Amino acid sequence: MNSHSNKFTQGLKQNAGQFSLLIIINAFVGAMVGLERTILPEIAEQDFNLSAKSAVLSYIVVFGIVKAITNWFAGRLSDRIGRRKVLIWGWISAIPVPFLLMWANHWNLILLANVFLGVSQGLTWSTTVIMKIDLVGSKNRGLAMGLNEFAGYIAVAASALATGYIAKHWGLRPEPFLLGIAYVIFGLALSIFWARETQGFAQQETISSVPLLNQLTAREIFLQTSFKHADLSSVTQVGFFNNFNDGMAWGLFPLLFAAWGISIDKIGLLAAIYLATWGVTQLFTGGISDFLGRKWLIVTGMWIQAGGIGITAFSTSFIGFTAGSILLGVGTAMVYPTLLAAIGDVAQAYWRATAVGTYRFWRDIGYAFGAIVSGVVADFFGLTSAIYLTAAITFLSGSMAAFRMRETLLQKKALTQR
Repeated sequence: MNSHSNKFTQGLKQNAGQFSLLIIINAFVGAMVGLERTILPEIAEQDFNLSAKSAVLSYIVVFGIVKAITNWFAGRLSDRIGRRKVLIWGWISAIPVPFLLMWANHWNLILLANVFLGVSQGLTWSTTVIMKIDLVGSKNRGLAMGLNEFAGYIAVAASALATGYIAKHWGLRPEPFLLGIAYVIFGLALSIFWARETQGFAQQETISSVPLLNQLTAREIFLQTSFKHADLSSVTQVGFFNNFNDGMAWGLFPLLFAAWGISIDKIGLLAAIYLATWGVTQLFTGGISDFLGRKWLIVTGMWIQAGGIGITAFSTSFIGFTAGSILLGVGTAMVYPTLLAAIGDVAQAYWRATAVGTYRFWRDIGYAFGAIVSGVVADFFGLTSAIYLTAAITFLSGSMAAFRMRETLLQKKALTQR
């Protein structure tokens, strides 16, 4: 029993090597999404003559729905067959993506690329999150999620910046997407040859803990996380509306910036500013939530996001767009790792992966709803109206959490003292 416990000793320091490897793998996961953040709206208009904003944003709808569904299955599969196998299959699913983006001669092939991208992201990002939670245990959960999301979104930012620069100097296709081939090769190789299975850590944690709820079924976990449990469902709704506004920003911000005469490389820079601010700030916000608590970091973060989105809609210059991007990045950084840490606070080890999968299902389907709603509103009432509406919805989401959610860090402390 002692040797088994020693083999699966949780902690950031004790598992630094494997944790660092997963950070690197998640950077390649994030970089795959960054391929599209700057240039795909421009490709939709220039190469495929799509003028309706709802049509331009259709690739985000496809990506969001597929990724959301895959997130849930990733959680269930991680509990059943192990984390590492799911991670590897996620990278295999990414192989067609750069080739389809480079050579598609019909918009439906771009949508197909986003089906593969959604499956890949759902499997890879979900499992890297679950594996890190397995490794670190409860003490540094917020810090661990901050490091995870830092790596992912810094890579998204760098990839978005790089594709914008390449597109400016060499063209929209195929050159920017050559990066994707390298991302897949490195991510898949690291996952196959160096990543280790972490499910034993969760099993060991289950043995040494007392479950809050006895032997929940998959349906019960879904209902608890989605609707019934006040704290889990509050986290879920905030995650949904966080990605609702990110789906809008992903699709409409490049079009807004272009409408005010911003060049494609500067649009890439603005995307990178938003994503890099988000990524870097998470280095601090995740750890801060381990000491100050989760709830008010989440609530305040949503309100700051709303302010950043509103400033972007109001602005007409690069400086104003930069200010809005920075505020949106800071607010998102306050929310993103903290939501994952809050799920880990409440969900017990034996059903945590499924709860994370459920949360990520709702969070990432927010991409689709954000793209649909903002695209339709933009077509009927204009870009700025769609962006202002998203700002208002984001503020209301934070307000709902302020009234309904309790502080989950206290629940984690109570469990660890049993």
